[in-house]
Amino acid sequence: MISTLLWKDQAIYLLDQRLLPDQVSYVRCGAWEEVAEAIKGMVVRGAPAIGIAAAYGVALAARAGTNPREALVLVEQSILGLGQTRPTARNLFWAIERMKKLVESAPGNALLPELVLGEAEKIHAEDIATNKMIGEHGQAVIPDPARVLTHCNAGALATGGFGTALGVIRAAGLRGKRIEVIAGETRPLLQGARITAWELKEDGIPVTVIPDTAVGFLMSRGEVDVVIVGADRIAANGDTANKIGTYTIAVLAGHHRIPFYVAAPVSTIDISLKTGEEIPIEERGGEEVALCSGVRVVPNGVPTRNPAFDVTPGKLITAIVTERGIIRSPFTEGIVNIGIA
Repeated sequence: MISTLLWKDQAIYLLDQRLLPDQVSYVRCGAWEEVAEAIKGMVVRGAPAIGIAAAYGVALAARAGTNPREALVLVEQSILGLGQTRPTARNLFWAIERMKKLVESAPGNALLPELVLGEAEKIHAEDIATNKMIGEHGQAVIPDPARVLTHCNAGALATGGFGTALGVIRAAGLRGKRIEVIAGETRPLLQGARITAWELKEDGIPVTVIPDTAVGFLMSRGEVDVVIVGADRIAANGDTANKIGTYTIAVLAGHHRIPFYVAAPVSTIDISLKTGEEIPIEERGGEEVALCSGVRVVPNGVPTRNPAFDVTPGKLITAIVTERGIIRSPFTEGIVNIGIA
């Protein structure tokens, strides 16, 4: 399984997901500012992977200081700057908050660079273990055989490794279940067509790519058994922000009585937000809509809108799969019961 993030030679190497599936190439980031640009520019994407990348960015800032005082100043600057890259992804803020607490517990420590790097590596390793636990819990809700619809990419490339939604699919396959994946193309950046399909093909998992607009048609013909997606932020009541188009799929799944699952680590759950209405939704540049694979498809001068995420109400979600178990409605109570407070 290819790695999304690699720490080596005092730098973090990020798989450039803008180039997939045609080219496998890594971007070297030797400073936190370069990590921030990589996050904003979609070199690295997926809430867990963004959080891990940000943690390594803080580590780079600490290592750039010539003395403990300067290292602390640079770390504080990096935490502020990295926090301004992608507003919706909860894991980004969870990771930098964790790094901030570590730094505050060790003021003036000459070993700060080593401590911060160690914490980033710990976050990375924990994410992989967490994903495998999500997969193990989640595979239980996948029937055998199953035609599984997913949206965007919530696989190994969106995480430290193994994946959340795709981790559930992988775990089901490892149990011997006969799985076929249907991947929506995921406009405007085609993460489903370019990344999910490539990732599953590399793993030998059958996958078919469809236009996002074909979801309702396939459901109406009984060709989808279950839906599973990832998440970028989950409010205390279970409302879930995920890639734009997820809400539409959830509505269609509800109409056709198809189970709709969200797979995410508990670090994606933001209990400070009571409902999804409080989740900040990133709007990206209009050129991503106006262009498709570098080719202009919208006439010059015609305005575009590019919300990167939407919010699926908890009432449309069958269950949320986490590393601590499966949370079912009522989600507010379920989230408390698994120890998030």
